[in-house]
Amino acid sequence: MKKAVAEGYRDIDFSRARRGPAVRPEPGKTKISIRLDNTVLEYFRGVVDKAGGGNYQTLMNEALLEYVHRRSTLDVVRQVVREALAPYGEGRRPRSAVHRPGARVARSGR
Repeated sequence: MKKAVAEGYRDIDFSRARRGPAVRPEPGKTKISIRLDNTVLEYFRGVVDKAGGGNYQTLMNEALLEYVHRRSTLDVVRQVVREALAPYGEGRRPRSAVHRPGARVARSGR
């Protein structure tokens, strides 16, 4: 700053000031630095532009949350199916022995 401009700030009392951001971040969110492909950024920025405005970072966060929820739901469904099929698993044939239409079956003794 130029000396003349800085003169007006010399009388400010910083004795009760605290370090940190002036605006507190939202609870449950963390600021990070991440490297993304330009294609990804262009896509989300383009979606926001077509929508007439908004925040591409919020849109990316929503897409990631949707992925997380979908994956966790899929994992729950898989676990339920495994538990439901567990009683039938003991007498099961190995995959290689399962008959597939059109597959040749090796026969012994011929």
